[in-house]
Amino acid sequence: MTSLLTNYRIWAYLLFFAVLLALPLTGDDFWLNRVAKYLCFGMLGAAIALTWGYAGVLNLGQGLFFGLGAYAMAMPLKLASYTSLQQGSDQPVPDFMLWNAQPGASTDLCCITPGSWLWIPFQSQWFGVAMAIIAPVIVATLLGRLIFGQRISGVFVSIITLALVLLARLLLVDAQPLTNGFNGLTDLGYFNLFGTELDPYAVTTYYVITIALIVVLVLARLLVATRAGTVLQATRDSQTRALYLGYDVPAYQTFFFAVSAAISGLAGMLYVVVAEFASPSFLDLTFSVSMVVWAAVGGRGSILGACIGAILINVLEARASETEALVEAWKAIVGLVFVLVVIWLPQGLGGFAHDMMRRLTGRWRPEALKQEVRQ
Repeated sequence: MTSLLTNYRIWAYLLFFAVLLALPLTGDDFWLNRVAKYLCFGMLGAAIALTWGYAGVLNLGQGLFFGLGAYAMAMPLKLASYTSLQQGSDQPVPDFMLWNAQPGASTDLCCITPGSWLWIPFQSQWFGVAMAIIAPVIVATLLGRLIFGQRISGVFVSIITLALVLLARLLLVDAQPLTNGFNGLTDLGYFNLFGTELDPYAVTTYYVITIALIVVLVLARLLVATRAGTVLQATRDSQTRALYLGYDVPAYQTFFFAVSAAISGLAGMLYVVVAEFASPSFLDLTFSVSMVVWAAVGGRGSILGACIGAILINVLEARASETEALVEAWKAIVGLVFVLVVIWLPQGLGGFAHDMMRRLTGRWRPEALKQEVRQ
């Protein structure tokens, strides 16, 4: 019994994965589609935990990376939609470009409006998949080198990332001829995965999202268990000490910042597949702050905890907003849950579960904890 409980983290991951894989046996297609969206948010929770919990970097602009991944995927799906293929042009043309074009303008994608040539590579869906990961990584790497290379830390990082996501949203909305502005990208086609169209309400699509989440959680957990992850946590605890020990702290911080961005880009890409739209609301301040709340409730020091926290908060929001008696108060209820968790469970649900398992395994005693730290 003790040996089994000693590896409780592994069992927690396996139990969570088993529940996700078994859900299609109990839910209908509409419910699976909704859960698939929540799993994408679970990836965002894990991404926040990676930077905030393990690196000590509070990023209030995570929605930027999610939005980049979402739009990179939505663009090829928009070109694959019925309305884009029926414009009387040799190339598929987004319908909103025709609405915004000058009378008598060309209907070719390359010259219908200034900058429309940017859409041409996105006729390939796999180019969109690649850009959904590459674009967030490039932006995060450049931003990380700028921020961490200048030894900027603490609240200043939060302010910079916050300002950046607001700027990106403004640019996205202002570029209405190219992005459809406030309306976003809607009426999308299906993603074609090796000859199989991923219907957002199909069980196959749900399993694609689930497997992607499992891979993300496993790789993230393995990454923080490496030497790089140990150095990162040492940097979080004392950046000055890590620098004195000779570690390239900005490089480690930038690397994990980019990994977190890649996870967020993947989450945005998959969310578009199941939600069938991309919106500037992905870059709203409230959405980025919500991700931080998810991680705080689940436990920012636990990748699995932050993931579960994101899923639970979104389930709670959906249930409360759909209950007639709570329609006007569901936001207050969610806020109250967050406040109570912060007050009574400062380490989140993941930290609470960790402490409980320590008690069960007999490692709660101060002497055992000291020995655990030495090991």
